[in-house]
Amino acid sequence: MALAVGMRVLTRALHRPWARGLRVAPGRTGPAAGGGDGVRCFGSPRVLVEPDPAAGVAVVKMRNPPVNSFSLEFLTELLISLEKLENDKTFRGIILTSDHPGIFSAGLDLTEMCGRKPEHYMEYWKAVQEMWLRFYLSNLVVIAAINGVSPAGGCLLSLTCDYRVLANNPKYTIGLNETRLGIVAPFWFKDMMVNTVGYRTAERALQLGLLFPPAEALRVGVVDQVVPEDQVQSTARSVMAQWLAIPDHARQLTKTLMRKPTADRLLTERDADIQTFVRFICRDSVQKSLHAYLEKLKQKKG
Repeated sequence: MALAVGMRVLTRALHRPWARGLRVAPGRTGPAAGGGDGVRCFGSPRVLVEPDPAAGVAVVKMRNPPVNSFSLEFLTELLISLEKLENDKTFRGIILTSDHPGIFSAGLDLTEMCGRKPEHYMEYWKAVQEMWLRFYLSNLVVIAAINGVSPAGGCLLSLTCDYRVLANNPKYTIGLNETRLGIVAPFWFKDMMVNTVGYRTAERALQLGLLFPPAEALRVGVVDQVVPEDQVQSTARSVMAQWLAIPDHARQLTKTLMRKPTADRLLTERDADIQTFVRFICRDSVQKSLHAYLEKLKQKKG
């Protein structure tokens, strides 16, 4: 039954415009986090799912090297994994983390936003919107185990989660730093940041493109807990147990009550938001800024 559900999910996702060219890797059998030997992991080249059926929890690991950036392929594979878990009643919660300690996610893939045609930008932004909507409104308990830096879209993804645990490493900063790259966080980034940290803190953080180190991130409320690096996963599991102690129906309805107005604004203005993004990203000044930043990254790698 689970395999049939997974195949239906995969088929639907692969027919979405932003899923073209995706190849999904078969599952593999091995020890899952908290599970025992012989628990079947599944996923794809860029996302690994380690299920623990006994606990009703799955660990979703991002593995899109070098920095878990949101390429179209990665976004598609991540949503396939989420949808499969949501359709399997065995699972009540997921722990979202990185398979590359030191990097949670660098967020938007700038190569998807530079030197492409407007049609590609439309396709890409729709996929980013879909990722946000699906995680923000998921009926599952979603806990972010942030084991690395989390700027821009990486911060956005973590903010969709119900709870955020950050490793206490001064290098592991988190924040919506889009203005530093010459781009602007759209209204739904802003709305979620305001919901999380309050208006004045969000305004200052967004205008200055602030990246908060762990202690500051905890102080302003970007994350809920800061723990030693080797305790991130165990803490996420302890927190998950607290959330799963609440009856699902009551927690899910409350989550919807809290989050639906914010999500509805994007749903109502989704096409307009895509057009705004495309117009902005096509500006010569924006393309020059992105190109210059990508060139700087290449030089660092060299």
